[in-house]
Amino acid sequence: MPKFYISTPIYYVNAAPHIGHAYTTIVADTIKRIRRMLGDDAYLTTGSDEHGQKVERSASAAGLEPQQFTDRVSQAFRAEWDELGLECDFFRRTSDPRHALAVRKIFERCMANGAIYKGTYTGKYHLGDEAFVTDEEAASADPEMITTVTEENYFFRLSAFQDKLLELYESQPEFVQPDARRNEVMAFVRAGLNDLSISRSTLRWGIPLPNDPEHVFYVWFDALTTYMSAVGFGEHDGPGSDYERLWPIDVHLVGKEIVRFHAVYWPAFLMAAELPLPKQVWAHGWLIFQGGKMSKTKGNIVRALPIKRVVGVDGLRYYLLREIVFGQDGNFSHEALTVRYNADLANGIGNLASRTSSMLARYCDGKVPEAVGGTDSGGLPPLAEICIGEAIELYRKFAFSKALETVWSLLARTDKYIVEHKPWELARADDSDSRIQLEATLYNTAEALRIACVLLAPVIPAGAQRIWELLGQSGAVAEQRLDQLRWGGLAPGTAVGAQAAVYPRLDVAKSVESMEELEAEALAEQAQLMGGTPAPQAIAIDTPEIEIGDFAKVDMRVGVVRAAERVKKSRKLLQLSVDIGEAEPRTVLAGIAEKYGPDEMVGRRIAVVANLKPRKMMGQLSQGMLIAATLQDGEPHLADFPAEAPIGARLG
Repeated sequence: MPKFYISTPIYYVNAAPHIGHAYTTIVADTIKRIRRMLGDDAYLTTGSDEHGQKVERSASAAGLEPQQFTDRVSQAFRAEWDELGLECDFFRRTSDPRHALAVRKIFERCMANGAIYKGTYTGKYHLGDEAFVTDEEAASADPEMITTVTEENYFFRLSAFQDKLLELYESQPEFVQPDARRNEVMAFVRAGLNDLSISRSTLRWGIPLPNDPEHVFYVWFDALTTYMSAVGFGEHDGPGSDYERLWPIDVHLVGKEIVRFHAVYWPAFLMAAELPLPKQVWAHGWLIFQGGKMSKTKGNIVRALPIKRVVGVDGLRYYLLREIVFGQDGNFSHEALTVRYNADLANGIGNLASRTSSMLARYCDGKVPEAVGGTDSGGLPPLAEICIGEAIELYRKFAFSKALETVWSLLARTDKYIVEHKPWELARADDSDSRIQLEATLYNTAEALRIACVLLAPVIPAGAQRIWELLGQSGAVAEQRLDQLRWGGLAPGTAVGAQAAVYPRLDVAKSVESMEELEAEALAEQAQLMGGTPAPQAIAIDTPEIEIGDFAKVDMRVGVVRAAERVKKSRKLLQLSVDIGEAEPRTVLAGIAEKYGPDEMVGRRIAVVANLKPRKMMGQLSQGMLIAATLQDGEPHLADFPAEAPIGARLG
């Protein structure tokens, strides 16, 4: 039996679990279920990333020691995955002593191969990012988050792996997916790699280096190793071990904001340690809620459990996989979720299951009738065979939305088939031909429902099992093989199960209200979990007053971004081509690249200071400045305008 090993990111514990964490884990769980139904020996790893300065600060704010704090938050993640029915085979915490064995083993292998050295570095240090930054990046950050640090570090010779990494991406195009993320990674590596600090001597909350316990490992060298420590590397990695059986991993599933760490740093570490590389890194997009990426700063975080308690786990899973094209950003709203639930689950497959079981009970004594050849099948058998093949192929490509669309085309055709053949009229007719057609109609309907049920089992496991039992099938639907699914597998004479509503219809307004109320309760519970959150502080305005004439000197305009790209060798800078109504667009460099990607900027209407004296940044001349607010997290939040705002309009 082929193995299949997949991971979610190792979630950072300075925040309680939210819908973004749930989305990634639900997708990973779905992929694992698909692979098992394709005959693979499939396993899923997740865990919690618990070291670093941010966790130290969060623990201190909560009045707890770091271990107490991480125990609490890590357990919250495990409890949430259990309540959502997510089948995680391995859960590894970076504070687990078994994990430390793996980190030290990889470090020692890298050091023995000359990939690690000790050096001294002085530079601008971003407290929020826990990373050294360039002068340009420091200039665009919150000054309170920047300090100058001189310390001894151990460095990884990342620069030595540039050519090997490019060769990897070019020889194995599937290594980073989707293609847009692969192109970003290749552009980053081609721009040149700097050696990477992998230790801190100013922290205590971390794994001490084996050769120098005054240093602890920096977060990425530590956290990335979790995918191997989870299956026993460093502890039990000999013949017959989980590590030998499952490594290399088949898919690292990550959010697009951390693809660089998984597709650049991680394979370089493994190359240096002479260990097998992952087969693929797959980066998905963000969930967009209330007009922007979910974040604590914006206050637009959504949690999974309030949703589960209103629409059920299946409702949440189906919405995330059907509504959001995997790999792209996707909009999320409680109302859209409830509308989709009603349309596809309650009125769609749920209603078809109820109608089918009801007609079998009424017209066929509660048993599946004989399949009769030569009768009008409405084209369902060939359509079902096509649907099976297409859905499996789309599942393999992680094209979940299209796969579900394919299954729903079969369900829609089945509904139409019932309307066309009117079983209720065939049942009233007193002739043998009508009886034959009635039984054929109900068999074809039930068989189409059975096939859809099997295809949907990885996505809506609870409802699929209920429909499976409603059709009188024994065992678990999840134990069926997708690649062996064929028309005609429903045995005549099978007694159907008791009728029940699989997906009751919901009142949209009441359901949204319930989710929002439960969300408020969950927010309070999670604030308590994190040790409480301070009340918002009033913002003191202590800048000197100016005259209206001074303000009039600032020429602020509405501009639209025509093109955007990352600035080479800069983590934070984007180069924008901004149209403010002049003959030619202006080039503006902005330190927003860690929050806004180039694809998010093109077409966006923004506020631009048009009469600012041009200045050089990273060798480029910037001809203006964007208007943005910097909040407590140090992230920029752009001031922007709706599409109807005239380009070049002056603010004031």
